[in-house]
Amino acid sequence: MIKKKLLTSAAAVTLCALISAQANGNTTKVTEPSFNPVTYTEIANDAKSTNDVLTYGMGQQGQRFSTLEQINKKTIKDLVPVWNFSFGGEKQRGQESQPIVKDGVMYVTASYSRVFAIDIITGEEIWQYDAKLPDAILPCCDVINRGVAIYDNLVIFGTLDAKLVALDRKTGNVVWKKKVEEYKDGYSITAAPLIVKDMIITGVSGGEFGIVGKIEARDPKTGEVIWSRPMVEGHMGYLNGKENGISGTLNATWEGDMWKNGGAAPWNGVTYDPDTNLIFVPTGNPAPWNSHLRKGDNLYSASRVAVNPDTGKIVWHFQTTPHDGWDYDGMAEFIPFDYKDKDGKKVQAGATADKNGFFYVLDRTNGKYIRSLPFADKITWAKEIDKNGRPVVNEENRPGIANEDGSKGTSAFAVPSFLGAKNWMPMAYSQNTGMFYVPTNEWGMDIWNQPVSYKKGAAYLGAGFTIKPIYEDHIGALKAVDPVSGKIKWIYKNKSPLWGGVLTTAGGLVFTGTPEGKFLAFDDQTGEILYSFNAGSGIVGSPITWEQNGEQYVAIVSGWGGAVPLWGGEVAKQVKDINQGGTVHVFKLHKSK
Repeated sequence: MIKKKLLTSAAAVTLCALISAQANGNTTKVTEPSFNPVTYTEIANDAKSTNDVLTYGMGQQGQRFSTLEQINKKTIKDLVPVWNFSFGGEKQRGQESQPIVKDGVMYVTASYSRVFAIDIITGEEIWQYDAKLPDAILPCCDVINRGVAIYDNLVIFGTLDAKLVALDRKTGNVVWKKKVEEYKDGYSITAAPLIVKDMIITGVSGGEFGIVGKIEARDPKTGEVIWSRPMVEGHMGYLNGKENGISGTLNATWEGDMWKNGGAAPWNGVTYDPDTNLIFVPTGNPAPWNSHLRKGDNLYSASRVAVNPDTGKIVWHFQTTPHDGWDYDGMAEFIPFDYKDKDGKKVQAGATADKNGFFYVLDRTNGKYIRSLPFADKITWAKEIDKNGRPVVNEENRPGIANEDGSKGTSAFAVPSFLGAKNWMPMAYSQNTGMFYVPTNEWGMDIWNQPVSYKKGAAYLGAGFTIKPIYEDHIGALKAVDPVSGKIKWIYKNKSPLWGGVLTTAGGLVFTGTPEGKFLAFDDQTGEILYSFNAGSGIVGSPITWEQNGEQYVAIVSGWGGAVPLWGGEVAKQVKDINQGGTVHVFKLHKSK
């Protein structure tokens, strides 16, 4: 369904503000949006270009670093709102989107599989697309969407009923629509797609329903599948409609038939490294959660999997939580970066901050373990990470076997909770400081196992849980992590969980938001708060920045929701009074006369 508006009330207010600003001696160049075809060369250069944001992650590697420095430690005090745009309606809930910006137009998704095109200068809505969702959708963790991909004259995104939709950039009309999987079986799509070598790469959600996770490459102009690679060992991959080898080796790490509904959904999207020509796929939990029902390491769940985009075959993998019994998905993004070793030699590395509480640095060319550090506090499930990168598990901290009479097994108190030391929310890497800025949560859980059997379209957990804070004064903690020294340089503590993404810039700033509705900018070296803006609702989106008409802009989507209020146990009670919302906020520096 397409909705078009000539002028929203919010945009009218913005235009009045522009007229007033011009009357006071300030000039704002108002230009008509354009819709030039987006080339792959532009997409591949996204991390270096400053006048647009063409990819989720502000570059295919997902570093979320901008070279812009007009907004910096000295000028940040002059940052002011330019306009805001409401998604409107009753469809609020969680807003986890990262906007895309091209040629004066912002493309942003909202809850319930909606897409908006907005004029950057005026804040005026150009078009709106609402997916017609069935009543029986089965999203795990709220009705969220994290963003679109842009290519040629298309805006492409996934829906909660497991479809991939391509819209005309200018009109919002549907160009093509493809069913990826059957939503009634538990499949959905929440991640933003990524364009890689003129292909659109997408994953699926649904690990809690015993689906089979997979990553696919499609022709972005037609939606036709080029290759498909399952993320559960034993399933067949396909290339150009022909069999392309199974993933791994049948029954090597799964017992019996448990691999047939193994989960491992790559539900949080991918990154791509042109230096190694590898797509890095983070994979979710094995199904069911009850680990006593599926002996073995259960590949390729809870892993980072490197896939060759030309062949759709797995090149290497690194599993962060073998035989996961705590829902410690490996779904955190894997971000390529380079550093110099002690001999001055460049290391092609990558880093990930896992749900399980450990921060890992790997050789991104082959997946070999380099180092790790616990970035979360009071970890109980593992004693340490050994020299090969494998956890030394506290087996007494694994929830016990479910009782034969159907009652729950022995409960364990595990840290971190199943919502993770870090969940989906992307961290950022600064090319200036060499540090990662990691949104972290300090919490634990009582977790126990119970009997379960697979039924198509039904929850496939076999576990129960209650989340609890481990500190009285805070849950959220933004941490500056040095991936080379393995040290945490500074920590900002937040009372509520942090559930939004992070952005860092050459201006020495780190941006993120909080559930309390604060949009914050930190000094990247010290962690000092240099700016705070009340967005009116909790922030669980990811900030971006770009340059237009010689001015640097910053944007963030606000709207409280996501997994915390749905699954958070005692923590959910603490945040129950936070208002929902759905608003894009855009900022730039105030110019005096």
